Order: sequence, then structure tokens, then C-alpha cells
Amino acid sequence: MTDITAGWFDPSEYLIGGHWHDAPATLPIEDPSTGQEIGAIARCGSREVSDAVAAAQTALEGEWGGFTAAERGRILLRLARLIEERTEALAVLESRDVGKPLTQARADARALARYMEFYGGAADKITGQTIPYLDGYTVYTLREPHGVTGHIIPWNYPMQIIGRSVGAALAMGNACVLKPAEEACLTALAFARLAQEAGLPPGALNVVPGLGEEAGAALSRNPGVRHLSFTGSAGVGTLIQQAAATNIVPVTLELGGKSPQLVFADADLGAALPFLLSAGLQNAGQTCSASSRLLVQRPLWDETVARMAEAYGKLRAAPALEDAELGPLISARQKQIVQGYLSRDEGLQLLAEGRVSSDAPKAGHYVAPRLYATTDPTHILAQEEIFGPVQVMIPFDSEEEAVAIANGTGYGLVASVWSESGARQMRLAKRLKAGQVFLNNYGAGGGVELPFGGVGRSGHGREKGFEALYGFSTLKTVAARHG
Repeated sequence: MTDITAGWFDPSEYLIGGHWHDAPATLPIEDPSTGQEIGAIARCGSREVSDAVAAAQTALEGEWGGFTAAERGRILLRLARLIEERTEALAVLESRDVGKPLTQARADARALARYMEFYGGAADKITGQTIPYLDGYTVYTLREPHGVTGHIIPWNYPMQIIGRSVGAALAMGNACVLKPAEEACLTALAFARLAQEAGLPPGALNVVPGLGEEAGAALSRNPGVRHLSFTGSAGVGTLIQQAAATNIVPVTLELGGKSPQLVFADADLGAALPFLLSAGLQNAGQTCSASSRLLVQRPLWDETVARMAEAYGKLRAAPALEDAELGPLISARQKQIVQGYLSRDEGLQLLAEGRVSSDAPKAGHYVAPRLYATTDPTHILAQEEIFGPVQVMIPFDSEEEAVAIANGTGYGLVASVWSESGARQMRLAKRLKAGQVFLNNYGAGGGVELPFGGVGRSGHGREKGFEALYGFSTLKTVAARHG
């Protein structure tokens, strides 16, 4: 592993109470680009999770709990600078661990630094309010941390989701127990090392890698955890919420989507095309907010199909460090899932297919990107989250039809409208069932400041922006009767 971490840290260790511990058992680290084992991470279980929760509670009752909001903010700002200094090292770790092209991994490292910068600056900006009430009373509210917060993050965007989850929780004064996905732990461990270097006190952040059904399940049901944050599949999210319910614990769930882009006949197609392509294929389509459905009004259908098909024909999947348009999928299992969907493409028209680089290792988990068309919006490939490099184009005639198709899945994470009509933009922004709606853009450049989350099967609660800080705090009302 020294070639990966360059002696920076031992990935088989885990962090509890400010101390790095040897693993009780290990899990292999696989490079998705090659399919080869490149090291090992700790396989923590219920005992390590219990110890981590206890250490977090001790931190709240000790040094970390005594920090002012301004002091917490200064630590996060120092952490932001340290992340910026290690951007390239973090990007290489992420590329090797996740299979993400270097350009995308660098963007994730910069986003992690920006989250620390944003929440570091916001830590002492969260205030309560005074409430006019009866004569002889003064009433005010306080924002206080939940206490110990649990963070179960996925493998597709480890750095970004650590930033928007752990960063916000620490800014509000919570103590965190982080369970990174077993497929992608390296940048989580590196983040913890940098947090220590920035001056984060022992126990404020604890990292317990392991299997979801072991460490993740133990964290979900631990009675010492007072808030849970989970990003992943709807099925696992249901289990997380059920476990948390036994302890009456609030949960933030971000559970994926089947996000549409609606392209109307009056759209600026030249401006839209880069977003139509990249929003569905970033990280090889392994993105919760991926735009996997492209709804196009018929007068613009032929031109859009032709131009998208031409772009798809130029796409190439290659090893992550080659920095091609796409890297591999995260694992053999994920490749099998995606191929399973592709085997069910009856009734769809294959418009175009990219290619896998000829020099890509045969044991790597590559899938060539595919672009389909259908007039049946209920087709399984147009309904279910595939989590791979697959987009489905669907024609529509009227605005009413477009809205019905867009809202016609159980998900509601992100949607986009491409139209020069301001009135249509405003109408659809209200009518589309999604946590974020973008008008003549998609993603708004990441938007650390922009609240993010979904409705329906896409989950509930909000991450990013000030809303995340509110979510990682509890509101206390104080009513003083003084005559």
C-alpha cells in the first residue's frame, strides 16, 4: 500500500478517541480499474462501533463540547487549507479506490475543501430568535447539537458526502462516528488524519470501516447515536430508518433518483447538450442525481437524438488514472447489476454506444455507455435507478405530458427544464416533484451552498447549505417569566 498512501497512513487502521488502532480483521481493497487487490481496510464490528460512540460522547462531555462555535469554525477552516494542499494526493487515492477519472476526483477533493471552508465560516452564524409573547415574558430559541451523530456514507462520492455530512455536523458541535463504504475507505481515512492535524480534539471524529451489515447495522441501532445520516439505496435506507426508529432518532436519508431533464422545442440546444451528456455519465453514471432520463419535445427530437448519438459514439471508458470520459464501475457486483438491466432492453431502440478502451485491463469493471430511446416511459430502464452509464431518451408532445412522465417514477431528487419561456420555467419549477429543480442548467456547478435532498423514494431531510446545519441541530425554546 505504500505506493498508494505514500507512507501517509496505514489504511488497515481505524480511529477511535483520537487513537489509531490495529484492525481486528480486514477486508480487501480492490482497484476497480484493474480488478486487483491493492491492500486492506479494517473490518470493524459492533464492539468497535460501541467504543466509537462512547468516545464521541466523552468528547462532547469534555474538550470538544467546551469549544465555542468560533473555535469549531477555525478548526474546519484549517482543515480546508490542509485538504487544498493535498488535493492531488486525495484525487489519486479516490481514483485508485473508486475508479473515478482524475479530473472528477480532483473536483471532489476541491469540493471537500470548500465544504470545510463553508461550514467553518458558518459555524458561528447560526442563531436563534426572540419571539414576541405575553406581557411579562421573554421567549427565545437556541440551536443545539444533537450529540453523537452517525454517518453512513456510500462509495460513489466519499469526499463530497463526508464534506456535506460530517462537515455540517462538526460545525454544529456534534461528535461524529463515520462508517465509510467498505468499497471506498481511503479518502475517509485520509480526511480523518488531516482533521487531527487541523486540531480536531480526540473523539470528535471517529472512523470505523467495515461491512454495512456489521458496522453499519451496529451504528444504526446504537442507542447512543442521536442522529443518523445515510446516503445509499432505498432498500438499505428503509432498514436504517427502521433501526433508528427503535431509539426514536431522526434520520437524514438521500436515496438516489431517476432524474429527468425536460428539453422543450424553444430550448437552446447548443447550451443544453453538454449538460444532457455529462449529467448522466459523470462517475460512469454512478451518481444519485444522475440525469438518466432525457425528455425531448418532438419538434427538437430528431436533432437532439442525432447530436447525442454522435457524442456517445466518441465516449471511452478507460482506467481511472488515464482520465478518460468514464472510468470503470466500482465492483464486479455493480457491473453485474448494470449488465442485468442492459439484458432487459427489449422494446428500446439503441441509439448509440461508446466503447471500452482496448488497453483497459480485462479484470476491470468496465461497461460501455449506452444511449436508448423509447416511447414507453414505464419501461424498466426508464423507471429504475441503474447506477451505470445508461441514459434513456423519451419524446413528448405537450407540457402536461412532460410533467406526467417526469413525475412518473417513485423518485424525486433532481429535475431540469430547458426552455426560453420564463413562464414555463416558473410553472414547471412548482409542478416537478423533486428536491432540486434547475432551469437552463443542471447541477449549478455542485453548489455547496444549495440545499440538497429528495422526496418520495429519494429520501427526506436536506444536506448542504445552511439547511444541513439546521438538520444537525435541535431547537430549544426558552420562555422566561419575569413579571
